[in-house]
Amino acid sequence: MTSNNLLKQSSPNVVFEWLQGQFKFIVPPVLALGSLLFIWQLLCGGETPPLPPPTKVVTEAWKFIADPFFDNGGTDKGLGRHIFESLKRVGIGYSGSVVIGISLGILIGTNVVMYRAFDPIFQVLRTVPPLAWLPISSAVFESFKESEVLRMLGTDAVELSAVFVIFITSVWPVLMNTAVGVQQVPQDYRNVAKVLRLSRFEYFTKILVPSAAPYIFTGLRIAIGLSWLAIVAAEMLKGGVGIGFFIWDSYNSGKYSEMIVALFYVGIVGLLLDKVVFYISKFLVQTDS
Repeated sequence: MTSNNLLKQSSPNVVFEWLQGQFKFIVPPVLALGSLLFIWQLLCGGETPPLPPPTKVVTEAWKFIADPFFDNGGTDKGLGRHIFESLKRVGIGYSGSVVIGISLGILIGTNVVMYRAFDPIFQVLRTVPPLAWLPISSAVFESFKESEVLRMLGTDAVELSAVFVIFITSVWPVLMNTAVGVQQVPQDYRNVAKVLRLSRFEYFTKILVPSAAPYIFTGLRIAIGLSWLAIVAAEMLKGGVGIGFFIWDSYNSGKYSEMIVALFYVGIVGLLLDKVVFYISKFLVQTDS
């Protein structure tokens, strides 16, 4: 009886203490957001404001807030469906950049001659803005638009050019961080590998990859943010279904409330993508700290 009473008394206390601990993390952002919304409402509350105030945004775009997954055919879809289409493109392009970036990064990082040969080229290419790759990729893939391969894959030149922009934008941070991580493997670890006479495979799996993992995941985290930025910009120019197209179409149609809601969705999804990669890295990577 005594232990049961203690449990009943302690449970509310534990919950209260947890809420009290979270209070300092919840209240400041809520106050900051409320202040920004209040200022926004004041600045855009006149007769002809440049942008609709928050109250008008919620009223005019309530359909997209209440039901983000509606589908009336064509491009008349909810924001959830537009984001899903964009995420599919990001998933393909980002996956390609992870595979190619890590593979080339390890190859270049373990070979001094190759690093000296390709590092200047990569440094130049990585500074090219994402949208600058769009005309080139469109020209290349347009030449294959009648290809049987595209029909078999169920895609087209427009789709591939958008995916390529994501790939070429996100591959550089993965590649460069992986190469640096491989080069930063402590000499003591390499000496131990020699003493233990580890095979190349054992050295790769037990020494090289675990040591370079923090650098690799830093590159992956940067790359997922760049991928999301690239697809929104690419879809604005390429059209079709996608959150970038929705934002640009809303602007051209003068539907600023829908555009603002879409921007909010873009920010939330970008934050979630970043946090997913971050928590995967925290789970898989062990650091001395």
